[in-house]
Amino acid sequence: MEREEAAALEDADSQLMYRIERPVYDEGFIQSQLLHRQKNSTTLRQRLAQQCRCSSEKAKAAALSFLPILTWLPSYPVKQYLFSDVVSGLSTGVVQLPQGLAYAMLAAVPPVYGLYSSFYPVLLYTFFGTSRHISVGTFAVISLMIGGVAVREAPDSMFYVLPANGSNMSAVLDVAARDARRVQVAVVLTTLVGIIQFVLGLLRFGFVAIYLTEPLVRGFTTAAAVHVVISQLKYLLGVKTQRFSGPLAAIYSIKAVLTDITSTNVTTLILGLVCLVFLYGIKDINERFKKKLPIPIPGEIIVVIVSTSVSYGLSLSSDYKVDVVGEIPTGLLPPAAPEFSLLPSLVTDSFAVAIVGFSMGISLAKIFALKHGYSVDGNQELIALGLCNFVSSFFQTFAITCSMSRSLVQESTGGKTQIAGLLASLVVLLVVVAIGFVFQPLPQTALAAIIMVNLLGMFKQFRDIPTLWRTSKIELVIWLVAFVASVLLGLDYGLLVAITFAILTVIYRTQSPKSGILGHVPGTGLYYDVDEYEEAAEYEGIKIFHSNSSIYFANSDLYVNALKEKTGVNPEHLQAARKAQKKQKEKANGNHNSPLKICAKYKEQRVTHEVLSHNYVAGEEQRNGQLDGIHESDLEVAVFLEPLSTVHSIILDWTSASFIDSVGAKAIKQVIKEYAAVDIQVFIAGCSTSCLSWMPYSFSPGS
Repeated sequence: MEREEAAALEDADSQLMYRIERPVYDEGFIQSQLLHRQKNSTTLRQRLAQQCRCSSEKAKAAALSFLPILTWLPSYPVKQYLFSDVVSGLSTGVVQLPQGLAYAMLAAVPPVYGLYSSFYPVLLYTFFGTSRHISVGTFAVISLMIGGVAVREAPDSMFYVLPANGSNMSAVLDVAARDARRVQVAVVLTTLVGIIQFVLGLLRFGFVAIYLTEPLVRGFTTAAAVHVVISQLKYLLGVKTQRFSGPLAAIYSIKAVLTDITSTNVTTLILGLVCLVFLYGIKDINERFKKKLPIPIPGEIIVVIVSTSVSYGLSLSSDYKVDVVGEIPTGLLPPAAPEFSLLPSLVTDSFAVAIVGFSMGISLAKIFALKHGYSVDGNQELIALGLCNFVSSFFQTFAITCSMSRSLVQESTGGKTQIAGLLASLVVLLVVVAIGFVFQPLPQTALAAIIMVNLLGMFKQFRDIPTLWRTSKIELVIWLVAFVASVLLGLDYGLLVAITFAILTVIYRTQSPKSGILGHVPGTGLYYDVDEYEEAAEYEGIKIFHSNSSIYFANSDLYVNALKEKTGVNPEHLQAARKAQKKQKEKANGNHNSPLKICAKYKEQRVTHEVLSHNYVAGEEQRNGQLDGIHESDLEVAVFLEPLSTVHSIILDWTSASFIDSVGAKAIKQVIKEYAAVDIQVFIAGCSTSCLSWMPYSFSPGS
């Protein structure tokens, strides 16, 4: 026992001690004694003139901000970085090539447009982007969102035509006209996405991504992965089904595939499963031996080369009816203006694609920047993505963003700067202008396998559910709502529902904050919730109320109700009890011949007062003499005015309140008046200056 006490004393001696002795200040003293800095008052005209004033320094800063490549290219260490960037660029380009072909299928456009989208934006990002490691280009989620819009605006039903010979045959689908229209829709959507991102960047709206909280993004992208897999089932099985868009599109797609599953092309299925197994094995090997492998094994390009060779050698398209990529034009298309007549019907979708694309890019860019010790500018990233989408759309591309899988390849293979991205885009350019025709026999089922395997990382996000269950159930609900809404309603409506629900959870948290009564821990200057800590003890007659929320119009009434409930002191009940006592006293003054008990009940505590008449007191004095020397008026005061509540002071702890609006200030002022009417003082502690700015000076703490 003595050893334990000695050890406790040693621990106490080894702890850092904090002692301070000063007078007790109130806000009135602070306001009267401390000098405030005078703010420089400038007119709007002066501020505009200051912003528009030009100088060589401002021009240089603007140029470096708009073209980040100028900050690092002049001092590029060729000997240290060039070899690593070349290896990384070639590796990333090899991955980017098959992904561009595959994700074009998700965007509902011919595969060659995926190659265009893997070249122009990557080239532009090299000059305007601030991240050194992300790989921009086609991405599954964005491609799927574009494909949903393209299918909605140009469904198959619009392009069925009767045979030219006038026979009685049924109408046939004009695939060329349908694809041309869908390309127009995708290009116009990309143009609008670029404009939105560019304007938001100029207006310094890079913060908009914060509204897409991580659980929301992960639930949304997991739902997108489900949509992608469902959309690729028909290519994996080789069945001909309609592509659906809008609410319940996933269910309709599954139903269509299952209805037509008897027409599965066995050759297509076998080839697709072989590609799936091979790619999964390569992914697993790359993950297990990533520290030993100099570069990841390029499984995608191996699948593309081998499956193309097999398809060409065995004539899978003609002999076994296996769907292949088809014609890939050689060379680049000349620039052309988008079909702007389609703009009005695409505004809502373009905002969704713009915000999701930016949030994907900036989140990954910040991860790599933190890992490698540099910073990225969210506003410049918006401008860069906007320029990539807007300028590239005139060359027939669809919207792009950062790809997680390619970015990991670019970073893990030693990429140091966006020179690696530039080289990756040149690899794609080489294929487009020289050897694109080689990939015409490429089976679509192989591309479907590439897409599915690349989504494994997104499906691993289901592991978030047990983690969020243990840490934050509200964030778990956000994850589930984003996932379920996006699967059932589609990615556009699902994203809107998820964002709305996430904002509502913020309102819910501020409306239902945790509150409690604080008590002092003996021997320390610490105050903790008395319901959670046994050592915390309240001071007699004082209640310290703490709520971890600001006070504004949505929760001011709830704050006041929680205050009255937690302190156990309701001024309305006290006022009612006093009125009852007053009435009973008036009755007692009218009847001097019999004793009268006056009772008031508050919070289950019965307080009884007895008012005695003069004759009754005299009789008692003759029997036992216990009331000798006490006058009648003194007796009545001593008995009748005993307080109904033992609390004389309430302290509101506002250390967690970041702001209070006019409605909240009025509610607090009213409750202070109510407590003052029953002789209970209310003090405010830990009040920030931002809260004080909303309060009248006479309402300051300590007044």
